[in-house]
Amino acid sequence: MSEAKVEKSAEAIEGLPPGRRGMAALALALGLMLAVLDATMINVGLPSIAESLNESASSVVWVVNAYSLTVAMTLLPMAAIGERIGFKRLFYYGLLTFILAALASALAPNLPALLISRIFQGLGGSAIMCLFGALVRHIYPPHLIGRGIGLNALTVAVSSVLGPTIGSFILSLATWHWIFFFSVPMGLLTLLGVRYLPDVAPLKSRFDWQAAMLSMTTIGLFILGIDYLIGATWHGIALIAIAILIGSALVRRSSKQAAPLVPVDLFRIPAMRYALAASASTFAGQMATLVSLPFYLQITLERSQLSVGFLMAGWPAGAGVIALIAGRLSDRYSVALLSGLGAGTMAFGLLCVVLMPASIADGWLFAAMLVSGVGFGFFQTPNNRVLIGAAPRHRAGALGGLQATTRVFSQSFGAAVVSLVFSLGLLWGPMLGLLVAIFFSLIAVTVNIVRHYSVPNSKLG
Repeated sequence: MSEAKVEKSAEAIEGLPPGRRGMAALALALGLMLAVLDATMINVGLPSIAESLNESASSVVWVVNAYSLTVAMTLLPMAAIGERIGFKRLFYYGLLTFILAALASALAPNLPALLISRIFQGLGGSAIMCLFGALVRHIYPPHLIGRGIGLNALTVAVSSVLGPTIGSFILSLATWHWIFFFSVPMGLLTLLGVRYLPDVAPLKSRFDWQAAMLSMTTIGLFILGIDYLIGATWHGIALIAIAILIGSALVRRSSKQAAPLVPVDLFRIPAMRYALAASASTFAGQMATLVSLPFYLQITLERSQLSVGFLMAGWPAGAGVIALIAGRLSDRYSVALLSGLGAGTMAFGLLCVVLMPASIADGWLFAAMLVSGVGFGFFQTPNNRVLIGAAPRHRAGALGGLQATTRVFSQSFGAAVVSLVFSLGLLWGPMLGLLVAIFFSLIAVTVNIVRHYSVPNSKLG
């Protein structure tokens, strides 16, 4: 048998059989939808929570921060745990933790109890999100990975659009408690599909508790340092400096290990380095856009709150429309070209928004946002295919944690940069924030141009 036939046969046995594959893909999509809907619905409910618990807006914001910070700090340790106990088992325990914590959040009598529940919900959400790359790698055969990524990108986009609408609908009929109750039946439904997930043999190596603590400390201090840069600059700089020192020690420790918790071994793969750099810059641009745009539309272009909600929906709608198409194309064409085109389209759409006069009709603004969303979706799906395809199969769990950590960290950085330019004043701040987003998008374009000529394999470059 020729080498080509052997390779094709090896690909055929990878992934789940068609019937089980569909059920496993549905379980993964429901898990992702659960996590995205929870995050977007809670944002809508913050004012109601503040009024009900008689707390200030600045205090209630920690209902969101407690969850997101917990997720960011625990993604890499959770991925390492998944490699050692099995992806299916971690998904099950993470989902169960998420459901129970959502129930506890709904029943919380005061803000401290609610924050503790949200921390546990963050642990459950982290266990689900860190497995995305690993599960896609083992659910789909290699020639369908791009399609699988596109399906999940579509799920995230649709959930992002539906979340605020569902949250507002719930609040129009009931109290904020029911936003958390909403996650319980949906989580129980997702639990029914866990048995269809792939059975992957766990690694037979000890969990590095010291590396886990160092990793959590590094990421936690860095993100808090970024948040402090505006209000308490020197405190922020000190926290970031400490995080860098701890992180440097952690990298030196991890570089000597065969399968480290912090996957520095994956950075030795050229395709992986370029994909992570492009991902980091694009997600920073995405968050810079989402933070700046409401202020730009309301203050600079003088749009109503209702119009802002309509216009903001253009981004996830565009990303969702293109996700499946980009997934199929990424299985056939150069990922660097596809991702570069996507990042460039994202920058073009945002530039159109900046250049449009205040008198422009909302339809044109929506079209520009739709174009930006299409560009983001066209970038994200092929680039994620590289991240998942370039990692060795036995390191798929570590790749999932690294992928999710890159996204969360980059979004935090993008938001921090926007906060910095907003300190210049709301007259120019929102426009400068959008220009920052365009700048990050153009960095992603540059990275893709370089990797097109640097990575020989067209599918991975």
